[in-house]
Amino acid sequence: MHLLILYSTIDGHTLEICERITAVARAAGHEAELAEIESVTAERLRACDRVVIGASIRYGHHRPAVKAFIDRHQAALEARPNAFFSVNAVGRKPHKRQADTNPYLRKFLRQIRWRPQQVEVFGGKIEYPRYGVFDRNMIRLIMWITGGPTDSRSVTDFTDWAQVETFARRVIA
Repeated sequence: MHLLILYSTIDGHTLEICERITAVARAAGHEAELAEIESVTAERLRACDRVVIGASIRYGHHRPAVKAFIDRHQAALEARPNAFFSVNAVGRKPHKRQADTNPYLRKFLRQIRWRPQQVEVFGGKIEYPRYGVFDRNMIRLIMWITGGPTDSRSVTDFTDWAQVETFARRVIA
């Protein structure tokens, strides 16, 4: 099986999650290819057997390129087994890791016509030292309001890596 794993990331954490999914698929004997969503052509999409799209959230929204890609390639996505996952800090809370309980994912799924066969939410990663002044302060404010970490020197990975690996095994099953 040839699995194509597409990602849209702001700070690189969604790519890390995609790399773990790739490792699980390859360990199971499958061909797995990673690509940034904006670089994928229709031909490349048609050449795969399965597709996974992973996208991060910043300030409550997925990047516009994710929706544009899905709208442009909806038929090709629907023509093969497929999955979508969202990475966001709200997903740090276990009860917000489902498609029906995560407000950002629910909103995104209402904006697109494609209905992924598998949907997952992963907790993101807060890396204050890497952010510019604006992002660091905005994210600290959001975390303060929602009860998350606010130490501007901290790096906190909310990703449940066992959940990522379970998702990967479901995708390749």
